[in-house]
Amino acid sequence: MNIGFLGLGQMGEPLAANLVKAGHHLTVWNRTASKAAPLVKQGAKLANDIADAARNEIVCTMLADDSALQHILDDGLLDALPRNGIHLSFSSISVAMAEKLKKLHHDRGQHLVSAPVFGRPEAAAAAKLWVVVAGHPPVVAKIRPLLDAVSGNQVVDIGPDPVQANITKISGNFLIASALEAMGEAVALVRRYGVDPVQFIDFLTSTLFAAPVYKNYGAKIARNEYEPVGFRAPLGLKDMRQTIAAGEAKTIPLPMASLLHTQMLTAIAHYGVDADWSVIAKLAGDHGGTK
Repeated sequence: MNIGFLGLGQMGEPLAANLVKAGHHLTVWNRTASKAAPLVKQGAKLANDIADAARNEIVCTMLADDSALQHILDDGLLDALPRNGIHLSFSSISVAMAEKLKKLHHDRGQHLVSAPVFGRPEAAAAAKLWVVVAGHPPVVAKIRPLLDAVSGNQVVDIGPDPVQANITKISGNFLIASALEAMGEAVALVRRYGVDPVQFIDFLTSTLFAAPVYKNYGAKIARNEYEPVGFRAPLGLKDMRQTIAAGEAKTIPLPMASLLHTQMLTAIAHYGVDADWSVIAKLAGDHGGTK
């Protein structure tokens, strides 16, 4: 397929690379053009501008937030994408932005498919992401080979409305942040009582909490390891804002989300904007006098 790809950050670059490996013809664009160099060496074409990348039957976006996506829309994507063209959005965006994006494409006779992903950059590079997709079924069927190329077939079709995939991503990240906070507090507590936190996490993740989030993040929290950075704390803060906003839109109180928003902001104040979002797990231990 002929594909435009916009956004080559920590997640976008490996996604695009796996599409090239799968034999697709990519035209790539990034705000910092030098980040496209590895992909060009692999056979991708460097776009002259956003519109150049969007003049394809499919355009993919992997962008940090609503603001970055709005910039892409305003600077050429909407006008350049052909009628019946498909916008495959991998980005973690708000419900309000997803609703707006859906209408903008509908008014132009274009199609939106939302396919946010779960997984860190190393999973993206290995094509082992989990993808949640939603959109008009025939359109989803057409782009399914792209999703398989980046996920190793770990794709869940969540419904016909693109917004359903975005709220699934928002709610999923809310659950992950909740787990990070809970593990940080639990590890701080057992450590203070002389229990080896590594043994504690090993026990629980091989029994009651045998899930990737608890196993992978839990091991890092127990060892006080928060590098390399896979998902920056400001993005986690953005996700908590999106969770709260989605709840307000449906009059659903989300007190845990409000707590996590405060904790994420506190973590950024303590550890900086370049820290991994998992540093919210450090707060309980550090405030309790343990490092």
